[in-house]
Parts: sequence; structure tokens; C-alpha cells
Amino acid sequence: MAETAELNLPGGQSISLPIFEGTEHEKAFDIGKLRDQTGYVTLDSGYKNTGATKSAITFLDGEEGILRYRGYPIEQLAEKSSFLEVAYLLIYGKLPTEAELKDFSGHITKHTLVHEDMRKIFDGFPSATHPMAILSSLTCALTGFYPDSLNPNQSAADIDLTIVRLMAKMSTIAAWTYKNSVGHPLNYPRNDLDYCANFLYMMFSFPTEKYEINPVVVNALNKLLILHADHEQNCSTSTVRLVGSANASLYGSVSAGINALWGPLHGGANQEVIEMLEAIEKDGGDTSKFIAKAKDKNDPFRLMGFGHRVYKNFDPRAKIIKVAADQVLQALGMQDSPLLKIAQELEQAALTDQYFIDRKLYPNVDFYSGIIYKALGIPTEMFTVMFALGRLPGWIAQWKEMRENKEPIGRPARFTSAKPSATTSASASAPKRLALVCLPLIVSLPFGRLPFFGPCPTLVARA
Repeated sequence: MAETAELNLPGGQSISLPIFEGTEHEKAFDIGKLRDQTGYVTLDSGYKNTGATKSAITFLDGEEGILRYRGYPIEQLAEKSSFLEVAYLLIYGKLPTEAELKDFSGHITKHTLVHEDMRKIFDGFPSATHPMAILSSLTCALTGFYPDSLNPNQSAADIDLTIVRLMAKMSTIAAWTYKNSVGHPLNYPRNDLDYCANFLYMMFSFPTEKYEINPVVVNALNKLLILHADHEQNCSTSTVRLVGSANASLYGSVSAGINALWGPLHGGANQEVIEMLEAIEKDGGDTSKFIAKAKDKNDPFRLMGFGHRVYKNFDPRAKIIKVAADQVLQALGMQDSPLLKIAQELEQAALTDQYFIDRKLYPNVDFYSGIIYKALGIPTEMFTVMFALGRLPGWIAQWKEMRENKEPIGRPARFTSAKPSATTSASASAPKRLALVCLPLIVSLPFGRLPFFGPCPTLVARA
């Protein structure tokens, strides 16, 4: 017999709530029948304690600093796998064989070209348009070039083709977004280069000179994309699933996710790191002054790129990308860059100063990724585009899992706080709603220790 929990309500009313345990030993109450049987709903603004789905894609433990994709530790994947290999793992649930990876990579390479009409859409944007606005718009515009993707009853083969097209064309669109923003001629993809090398070529090559592929830079980008590929039910991922639950196309759902990621509370952290470093440099470069400001509780200044909302002891991704950052700076001869020296001084202070140690304010993945992007010459307004390119396989995997699980359309309840109009008589006879907002088939989780922000449902992992 399934374990249950008894919820006692005012007036002697009670309900038995089934208890479930995930494969990572998370425990949850199933409140799917709570409203029907009692008239109550749960009130959980920001979904900090609410699981919106069961998912087998990603697991993280913020207390222990654990991140796994489909059961594989992030450290192992970043060390031994390519970005497309990890993308295949997330989307299809297993690491590809050599033949499967070759086929997957080959199809993506084949589809990196975008329709020439895309260039006309680029020309329609004002020169000052933010790159994320262009990326979101052109991702959604793919539905115009591939209208079959709008069919909610696509076959598995058609969905696979839609996935390949999105993986392929978003890298080209992202690179063109950068080129368009700086007024450079657009570069077409090269089929002789792998995914990361091809993206760098489209970003940084010029028709007037030969572009040299730097393997250290390619390796660093590969790791950055892998480390950002998925991160459980964050704001943008939840957006993709919620929009997709309405049978929206993959292109439309991911476009919505891009817009959610664009919000500075979600995807703007690495940009804030560089802006902070530039502000310190402009002030004279005295890091001790700003460290003291960060310690002063009456000073609004905050060190950006330190600590994490989920990881309470350390960010497992940061350890990996720090090594890559050091390698990139060495390879590009930028060890003496004033901006990067400021970053290194702040990093050293955070790792050795007891104030930061006690508060677990360690450098996180955003701190190091911002340094790498700056070293590569990527402008700060493009940082979130890079984040989106890495997060793409996770969004696709979450959308695909949502469809395969036949999850119902997301429709949170609400607890009314507005007072009824004095002229409204019908409201007097309306049933009262009592609050203990749940999504259909939601599972309420005791995850108060994970301080998510925004609409970020947690999840129950399964095998």
C-alpha cells in the first residue's frame, strides 16, 4: 500500500495525500485531488516548493554540489564528451554510439544553412536592437520556413528533423546576430568544421583574411556549452514546458524560453560580472576598496559572480570552467590584461578571505564564463545569446519529454486577493476559495532549502 500523509483542515475536514519518492530520494505529496475533494489550493508564489513535473533529464543537489545529466556527472561529460554528444544524451536519454553521433552531427552540419529570406528579416531590425530580441524573433520565424513544425501530431521522424534544424540553424542565427550588431558581413557555415569550431568561424572570420581555428578556444567553448546545457526546472526551462503544454511548436516554445532567459534575474549574471569588473577598472582598479564595500552591509554594492542561489557550498561547473578560463587566457596571451587581473584578485580574495568563506561566496560559473567571453572578444550584450546556445539541448529535451509524457496544458490556480465590487451581486453566491496555486498533476515538494527565483518549479526525478 502506498505511503500517505494526512492533511487536517479546519472544520474537521481531512484528506490523504499519496507520498512519492524520486530516484534521488526526493519526497513529494501528490496534491492532484486536493482542490476537487476539499476546495483548497496550495499557495506557493515562485513555485519554490512545487514540483510541476516528473523528469528523467537532469538532477542537481545544491547542498552537495552535484549536477548530473541523465545520470552522468557533469565533470565526466565536460572532460570526455563533445557538446553534440551531450545534446544527444539530453534529448534522447542515452549517450550515442559512434555511428549515432556521426549521423546526428552530420545531419546538423547539413542543416546549418538558413534561408536567404532570413537576411531580409535581419535588415528589418534597427541597428540598436538587442541580440536576444533578434535571436528570439528569428527562432520563432523558423515556423514560417517549416510550417509542418506547427502540427501537434508530428511523427517521431518529423520531430527529429525539427530538432536537428533548430540545433543547426540556431548556431548560424546566433553568429549572424553578432555580425549584424557590429556591421560585419555575414559568414556562411562550413561543413568541414565541427559545431563549436564552425560557430567561432561564423562569429569571428572575415572575407579578407584566413581564420585560424584555435583548439584551446574551441575546447573552452565546448565546455561552456556543455555546462549550460540544462539545469533542471529553472525559469526559462519551465517557460518552454509551459508554452509547449499548449501544443505550441518547438520553435515557438524555445523562442519563449529565450525571452525568459533574457530577463536579467535569470540569464544576465555573466554580463553583470564584466560590467562590475569594468566599473572597478574605471574607478582605478583598487579591488581592496570594492571588497570592503561588499563587506559593508550599509553599502548597496555586491560582488557579481559569487555564490549561487541553488549551490550552497560550491558550483561544480565553476571548477571545470576555471581551468578552461586559465587555458584560454594563456593561449591568447591575455594574462596581463588589467580587467582580467582585477578578476583574479577578486577571485583570490573570495577564496581566502574568511568573510566570503563563511558566507560561501565562491566564484560561480557566471564569473568564469564572463571572463572567457570577454577574452574571446564577445561583447557583453551577446553573453546571454551564448547562454541560450548552450541551453538549447536542455530546452529541446524538456519540450520532448513533456510531449512524450502527454502532460496536460499548464494552468496554475490562483488565490484571489482583490475585493469584490459593491455592485456585483453574483459574487455573493460564488464558492469561496481557500488556500493552503497548483499546476495540473502538480506535486508539492519540501524543497524550501532550494531558493529558486521567478516561476521555477522543482521536480521529482525518476529513472
